[in-house]
Formats: sequence, C-alpha cells, structure tokens
Amino acid sequence: MKTLVGKKAPSFKASAVVMGGEIINDFSLDQYIGKKYVVFFFYPKDFTFVCPTELLAFQDSLAEFEKRNVAVVGCSTDTEQSHWGWLQMPINQGGIKGITYPIVADTTKTISSNFGVLTGEYYEDENEELVATGSMVAYRGLFLIDKAGVVRHALINDLPIGRSVDEAIRVVDALQHFEENGEVCPANWKKGEKAMKESHKGVADYLSGK
Repeated sequence: MKTLVGKKAPSFKASAVVMGGEIINDFSLDQYIGKKYVVFFFYPKDFTFVCPTELLAFQDSLAEFEKRNVAVVGCSTDTEQSHWGWLQMPINQGGIKGITYPIVADTTKTISSNFGVLTGEYYEDENEELVATGSMVAYRGLFLIDKAGVVRHALINDLPIGRSVDEAIRVVDALQHFEENGEVCPANWKKGEKAMKESHKGVADYLSGK
C-alpha cells in the first residue's frame, strides 16, 4: 500500500469508548478538522502485554499533547465492549483504568485496512470460501494528522515492538515549528534547539554552527 503521508487521512465513523467509560456509536476524526492536530495510533489487542504500556504511556503524556493542541486517539480491531471492559480493569490487574482519550473499535477492520496497518487480508479460495491470510489485527501504526486532516507523519511497528511516546511529541514539535517559523528541522532536532532555513546556505550555516 502507498504511504498516506501528504494525503487526507481516511474518513470513518465507528463506535468508540470516550472518557474511560462512555460508548458512542458515530465517532469520527473529522470532528477535529480545523480545530486540532491528531495523533491516531493503532495497537493489536486488548488484554495483552505490550499494548497497555503504550496506552498508559500516552495517557501519562496526555497533558503534553493537549498543551500542543493535539488530540490523542487509539484504535484496535476489538469491540467497543472489549475496550470498555479493559478500561474498567485496574492497572495492577492488567487493565488500563484511568485512560481518558478515545479508543475506537475497528470491528469491521476497515479502518486498519484503509490506514495500511492490518496484518492480513481476505480472499476467496478455489471453493469461493472467504479465507484470512493473517491474524487480522492492527500493527502498531501511528499517524500525525494536521488541522487540515492531512497525514504528516506515519510510523508502523511490527507487533513485538513498542513505540516511543517522546518521539511522537518530538514529531509534533517539529511540524508545529515548521508551520510557525518556516524552518525545517534537522536530524535529532528537539523543541528549543536551532532549526534551519530550507536552502543550501541554511544547511551550510547549520552544519557550521552559525
């Protein structure tokens, strides 16, 4: 599948659990267009092991995202009832109680497929029976979507590899610095550090420490 970077994020409406316990049936990222940036991330399954570390890490840094006008939204192929049950379970029992950002239920697997993070696909065999080629859950995809609804950054990890929330914040800072200052951000750039003009002279000045 071709990259989504530079393109409009796929639109959808789906059930989601918000504020840790309320199920709504028509959640959409379109509500943020013109208002907020979005970090939209996928994880494989509820009630697993690496996944709660990621979901809780995003919650721990939620204030940092909100300070940058970023909405954090999670998604997996589990049902909204599964999300709700996991959200009610205390952390010391393997749950994710305390998470307040929305978690989308991609039960049809169409959202994961449209974002290019579904681990398998369906096809018809010689008997015209529907067959799945994989486990049909989501890879650990993460997408930074700007206020116009355009994907500006995409990262997809295989199932065993957890993500860095700090890196997600760094990428938000880099995008916002570019939008506000017209300067591009070099390798390993962090907020508050020197960026550079998008020109040969700008690169030369940056590399020479000017």
